[in-house]
Amino acid sequence: RWRTTFGSEEGSTVDLSDEGKDGYEIDRKATIVIEHLMQASDVAHTMQHWHVYRKWNARLFKEMYKAFQSGRSSQDPSLNWYESELGFFDFYIIPLARKLKSCGVFGVSSDEYLNYALQNRSEWESKGRDVVDAYIREIQT
Repeated sequence: RWRTTFGSEEGSTVDLSDEGKDGYEIDRKATIVIEHLMQASDVAHTMQHWHVYRKWNARLFKEMYKAFQSGRSSQDPSLNWYESELGFFDFYIIPLARKLKSCGVFGVSSDEYLNYALQNRSEWESKGRDVVDAYIREIQT
């Protein structure tokens, strides 16, 4: 939908001007930008400083691990948390941050959000396994 509406690849600047566009096209662009803002609000911690990301990541992991331990979930999150986070960054967070940057909705802050997402992905790749081990140790004590 992004490419159809904005006619651009992720990460390239898009034209949000209303000049020469009908009301339907303007509404469609506004709707898509709002949808992306809603998606970003749900995962905003991934586009902030490493410590903020770690805090919310730990809370989610612990919630899901406790659900597994109590039988409310059939999947042990510790088995694939590290790999899943990498995929989450690669296929959802970083593309979303690039789209937000390209539509300019956050102005110059968009660069910061994308940079944090890229940095957190890199940090997770190097430290994530140890982080998950620490989560498990904390839960078990």
